[in-house]
Amino acid sequence: MTSRKFIVSFLVLLLIAKAQAQSSKKISDYVNPYIGTAHCRWFHFTPGAVPFAMAKPAPSTNGHYGNKSGWEAVGYDYRHESIEGFPNFHEFQVGGVVFMPTTGELRTTPGLMEDAGKKGYRSRFDHKDEKATAGYYSVLLKDYGIKAELTSTPRVAFQRYTFPASEDAHILFDIGNKQGESGEVKDAKVYMTDDGRIEGYVITLPVYVQKYQHGAEVAMYFSAVVDKKPTSFGVFKGDAQTAGVKEMQGAGSGLYLTFSTKENEKITVKAGLSYTSVENARLNLKEEAATLTFDQAKTNALTSWNNYLGRIKVEGGAAQDREKFYTGLYHALLGRGLASDVNGAYPKNDGTVGQIALNANGKPLHQHYNTDAIWGAFWNLTPLWAMAYPEYYSDFVKSQLLVYKDAGWLGDGIATSKYVSGVGTNFVSLVLAGAYMYGIRDFDVKEGYAAALKNELGYTDRPKGSGKADVERFRKYGYVDHLDSCFEESCFSASHTLEYSFSGFAVAQWAKALNKQDDYNELMRLSKGWEKIFDTTTKFVRPRYADGKFIDKFNPRQPWRGFQEGNAWQYSFYVPHDPASLINKMGREEFNSRLDSIFLMSQKDIFSGGKTIDAFSGLEGFYNQGNQPCLHMPWLFNYSGMPWLTQKWVRAICNEFYGTDGIHGYGYGQDEDQGQLGAWYVLGAIGLFDVQGGGLSKPEMQVSSSLFDKVTIQLNKKYYSGNKFEIITRNNSASNIYIKQPKLNGVSLSKPSVLFEDIVKGGKLEYELTSSPEK
Repeated sequence: MTSRKFIVSFLVLLLIAKAQAQSSKKISDYVNPYIGTAHCRWFHFTPGAVPFAMAKPAPSTNGHYGNKSGWEAVGYDYRHESIEGFPNFHEFQVGGVVFMPTTGELRTTPGLMEDAGKKGYRSRFDHKDEKATAGYYSVLLKDYGIKAELTSTPRVAFQRYTFPASEDAHILFDIGNKQGESGEVKDAKVYMTDDGRIEGYVITLPVYVQKYQHGAEVAMYFSAVVDKKPTSFGVFKGDAQTAGVKEMQGAGSGLYLTFSTKENEKITVKAGLSYTSVENARLNLKEEAATLTFDQAKTNALTSWNNYLGRIKVEGGAAQDREKFYTGLYHALLGRGLASDVNGAYPKNDGTVGQIALNANGKPLHQHYNTDAIWGAFWNLTPLWAMAYPEYYSDFVKSQLLVYKDAGWLGDGIATSKYVSGVGTNFVSLVLAGAYMYGIRDFDVKEGYAAALKNELGYTDRPKGSGKADVERFRKYGYVDHLDSCFEESCFSASHTLEYSFSGFAVAQWAKALNKQDDYNELMRLSKGWEKIFDTTTKFVRPRYADGKFIDKFNPRQPWRGFQEGNAWQYSFYVPHDPASLINKMGREEFNSRLDSIFLMSQKDIFSGGKTIDAFSGLEGFYNQGNQPCLHMPWLFNYSGMPWLTQKWVRAICNEFYGTDGIHGYGYGQDEDQGQLGAWYVLGAIGLFDVQGGGLSKPEMQVSSSLFDKVTIQLNKKYYSGNKFEIITRNNSASNIYIKQPKLNGVSLSKPSVLFEDIVKGGKLEYELTSSPEK
């Protein structure tokens, strides 16, 4: 064989081996839960969970520290070097029920990070001894020589510990202390039953629950079984320990079990969880995991993740892009988890227990969920749900309507049905309208429409944290008038005007579809509110007083003065429901020039706050990918005649803002908001984005260039007629980013968008990619 033939044959074999390696790799292998864990929120790093679950066992490096304002980074930080336990509840404003294995001297307080290995029960660890993927986590606790492993079913947490030989091996049940965003503990109880179960509850007062629904509580219940009988037991509060006692109540309560273990002996704890009662925690354990082993649960968890992640299959492209993609999709499916039990019991807004209706087989007709604020989720989560997970979107709508039915108003964010708004606005009405427009209509449409209409127009006797602030003034003036002396959400006159205009437009389309003409007319009137605060002199939206005068000393880069978490540079493009009118008011040339210059300047700061590790970095910038108000802006060139700039800037943001490590993940320490930034990457990377978030009578997806050679979206036949939708690119590379000759099912596209209804009919979007834009 000649050397040339040998080289060719070798290269062919190398390519075949590479292809085989890629094809044998499970989708979950691309998930990297460590991405963005510097400055991440409480619910971000929970690798032991399954999709949309209640049980979210995870390591905590600083969970007991809590956080002052209720939302800051806390839980797991990639830069930390010790673990203080494994909490099982991780949701927005919800956290607790910590388990921790130890050996040697019994220590019953976690201790400070700087004292690891000296004081407290926390243990040092190395990342080389740690493994995290979708559905499974393991780590070696160096100070004890214990391997801890985590996995779960939807409502049952599994923790398995491999001990060294020891006469003093312990498992701590640290129940009565604050964790993450949970706030102060009001009450707790932990006890051991006669048959050896460890059960109890913790009742917390999260900061945002107190802020928006003062006096309301979040309760967490558990029922755990341990597969080995202890040699002794006791209870504790802080450092005070009492041996031989089976029950402890009150804040700080905990219980310990002590064992005699052989080298490499495994002890497994299975904990049923619930937000309604110990009895239902016990039932959840019985129904989901009574005979399930740890290894079986782990296998099931990985299978579940691969099934969910596999609904969107990407092929080709760079390996790091597949890692970013599936980690982003993983985060989009991780947050906003179950709040109802296997029997349909769920926590109501007033603190009592409600019951979801059952089907003929005695199973709940749908589930109930916790959720962070929906602010901005219409630009990432809900379109993604609509395409690939419509059954979850349907349940999410029904879940929100439970709160409306129980309490009379929609809540933006909810923690065990308690109101935790956070931003003073409320886009749940747009989410409901979007579901209807996307074709997801298997909910009580009459009730859903009534809830959405009240959310847009109602203000009388509105409980704080529900509905929207400033609606009365919005309806009176056609815009929200600015107040120099204001309190919290009332300070955001301009951004609220823009947001209410947008959501009002979306609900107006629903009104029209339901032949509600009077509602349509009023909502369309309000949808033009943005025009009243558009300053034609400066071409910026600008806060305006009730007498019609614009505020003075106006600085377009100033956040907080009239703008929620942003500024006029960012919010002046916040007219997603009517981009044509915005372009006309600003002037097409000015619109394109300003928008392009915004991205040119913002690229220097990695499209956000640079390398500053802070959730609010970037608020004074020209563009901020790390926060919700800007996320549609790169797609607006599709409306202004320069779609190649959408293709350029979406690709740049995917490549530069998003990273693959603990510090550079979603920007540098940006707030990922329960999957929102991950979902944005998913949509940006496949090149489909709904600027209106479902708010058009016929929703459409804007098109940009996919990072991958092929994308296959599996469609749900219960909701849509199609089997799959494919995106095929040719000549894709790092330099070939511009679309040439796009075709949908063989027909050339007349504009850079496709109707959502055409996507879910199934079919194929194809285009070539080149290094030069087709102008």
